[in-house]
Amino acid sequence: MTDVIIAGGGPTGLMLACELRLHGVSVLVLEKDAEPTKVVRGLGLHTRSVEVMDQRGLLERILPLGQQHPVGGFFAGITKPAPELDMAHPYTLGIPQTTVERMLREHAAEAGVEVRRGCELVGLGQDDGGVTAVLADGTQLRSRYLVGCDGGRSTVRKLLGVGFPGEPARTEWLLGEVEVTIPPEELAAVVAEARKTQKGFGAGPLGDGIYRVVAPALQLAEDRAAGPTLDQLKESVRAVAGTDFGLHSPRWLSRFGDATRLAERYRVGRVLLAGDAAHIHAPLGGQGLNLGLQDAFNLGWKLAAEVNGWAPDGLLDSYETERRPVAADVLDNTRAQAELMSTEPGPQAVRRLLSELMDFDDVNRYLTGKISAIGIRYDFGTGHELLGRRLRDLRLKRGRLYELMHGGRGLLLDRTGRLSVAGWADRVDHVVEASAELGVPAALLRPDGHVAWVGGGQEELRGQLSRWFGAAVSGGRASGGTAGRAGAGATGRGSAGRG
Repeated sequence: MTDVIIAGGGPTGLMLACELRLHGVSVLVLEKDAEPTKVVRGLGLHTRSVEVMDQRGLLERILPLGQQHPVGGFFAGITKPAPELDMAHPYTLGIPQTTVERMLREHAAEAGVEVRRGCELVGLGQDDGGVTAVLADGTQLRSRYLVGCDGGRSTVRKLLGVGFPGEPARTEWLLGEVEVTIPPEELAAVVAEARKTQKGFGAGPLGDGIYRVVAPALQLAEDRAAGPTLDQLKESVRAVAGTDFGLHSPRWLSRFGDATRLAERYRVGRVLLAGDAAHIHAPLGGQGLNLGLQDAFNLGWKLAAEVNGWAPDGLLDSYETERRPVAADVLDNTRAQAELMSTEPGPQAVRRLLSELMDFDDVNRYLTGKISAIGIRYDFGTGHELLGRRLRDLRLKRGRLYELMHGGRGLLLDRTGRLSVAGWADRVDHVVEASAELGVPAALLRPDGHVAWVGGGQEELRGQLSRWFGAAVSGGRASGGTAGRAGAGATGRGSAGRG
């Protein structure tokens, strides 16, 4: 029996598979498409996703594949100077979603993830022992858990009967990679003029005479699953720009809308949802790809803990309680951005007012924190201002903080030299660090880099170690019960010691 089946081999599913393999969990990814998509829907990794890649040792691999752009103070296309933010990676990485997917696919293969393409899931059932996945060819597969990462039209979500309330699309955009006939200078001038009023319109060069063109559709399609024609794209471009740029020879064409929906539940028994299967929204601010990757980053270590037998009560359920509010906030900010991009007088008046407010550093910083996701704070209860937040990369005596997190384990940063992770050393590394940059006596970080505890006392620490990392282990046995498969995914480092 496979530990976890993942339905959907896009970036979210692949990221989750890689996270699970860090902990020795067996993973099977089922992807209904026989070949990887050529359609580029996402175009960038925001700061938090860049940090995620760094925390898993993937940044050096992916950084040369994209282009760094300074983190802008932008919201609904309102551009302001970048605010001062608490980050070590002050940039957005411009990179096609297909490139991110390719890199994760290669990494997953190296990690031992099995990916089966051309395998469509059409049914599922679950019992106390696991989940049965039924494929279109009649094959039945068993796993302990199953995660639906199969997009906005998720089959897994529908089979579970999970509601997906929200608003249907009111606006659509047509998108494609095409060749043009007019000179680049003329095209750039026309686009610049059109974007003064139509922020949802654009045409940018990709090289070799290919342009990525996006334009508001003239009407909603009756069948949104069907791609647009070149003539439809040309008509939409003419309606905005007064010319169709002589578009021809499309490499691919697609459409997307501003439907906004949020799954009522992220978990039903042994089946969970992540990425677009759990939430869809307008692609304003470029948050969709990032939201899915960060879902996977939150879920991976928790599901691995459940599979490996050391998860404390409620840990797996915390995936929904933490990530669903984040998705709801993204849905709200994309709704707000959509209103601000309307050409109607009322929304334009609000847009001008917001533009003035964004000249205040606090407003600019707050909105940029939303888009970049570094402003996320999970509710861990009352306490220090760092509690529940991700910790930015720090310079430590033993190197960089994120370099110490490549194994996906918990981490105790200890400036006191008096604390211990005895009983949890198979799950948590301990670094005695004298750097004042940490700013607190000690901090306990979860595998996803969020601060679970700040303090200086051993008893308080033990309580939080139990809360997030389960029962202490003594002599291979957990206090009050078996340790199960705890440590199955250990990286071989054990405790990081007192370096």
